[in-house]
Amino acid sequence: METKELIKDPALWAGLNKPGIDIKEADVVIFGLPYDGAASFRTGAKEAPRALREITYSISPTTEDLEIFSDLKVLDLGDCNCQDQETFFKEAEEMAYKCVSHNKFFIMIGGDHSTTIPVHKGVDKALKEDFGIIHIDAHLDLCDSLDGNKYSHGSTQRRALELSNVKGIESIYFLGIRSIEREEIDFYQKNPLNILTAKQIRALGYIEVANRVIDKMKTHKNIYITVDIDGLDPAYAAGTGTPQFGGMDARELLNILEKLFKEL
Repeated sequence: METKELIKDPALWAGLNKPGIDIKEADVVIFGLPYDGAASFRTGAKEAPRALREITYSISPTTEDLEIFSDLKVLDLGDCNCQDQETFFKEAEEMAYKCVSHNKFFIMIGGDHSTTIPVHKGVDKALKEDFGIIHIDAHLDLCDSLDGNKYSHGSTQRRALELSNVKGIESIYFLGIRSIEREEIDFYQKNPLNILTAKQIRALGYIEVANRVIDKMKTHKNIYITVDIDGLDPAYAAGTGTPQFGGMDARELLNILEKLFKEL
């Protein structure tokens, strides 16, 4: 089934999909960016939006605590045209802008991590106040450019620092880091980062980790959380484009996210 047909199916997203409703009526908005042209190692991430949609036919609208949320209204906007980076950057920015302008909780499914760059830009365009970013990843993504590309998957947060409503490196919290690129070393050494490595997360435990993030980020009324799948150990996400040994396990990630969503 093509993506255009998928998003019209009410059975999608555990039967919560409400195709055709106005965005004002939606509780959650979803869109996909099937692009991996900025990946520097393995490709394949462009298949994720479709793959994730297809597995939602087999799940029930419940949490792992067995809470039922069958009244939730999901609106799937479909995928951006990702034939080239310039085209999807424009479309993705507008999609994110539309969601935030309507004060909607939204989920973007990539794609390599470069897909976050235009989404950050759309959020920035829609807001009239500062916002914070929680960056869950094996990597800092602070390269000014990677392989000659300033819009690389390794430049996500460097581009975020150029936005009007991201008030500097103190507005970003890095979690799960366990690798640094040569292009980032100078920036890392000269700038104080809010950072907890994967090694520190395991030593501290998820409650202390989440509390530290919350304490730092609670001054922001608006938070964008970006999760690169390589934040997890490759034992839990073997297909990631840039596998890095020693990451979080799935339980740690879920527990941290749950606490962040409840308390920020």
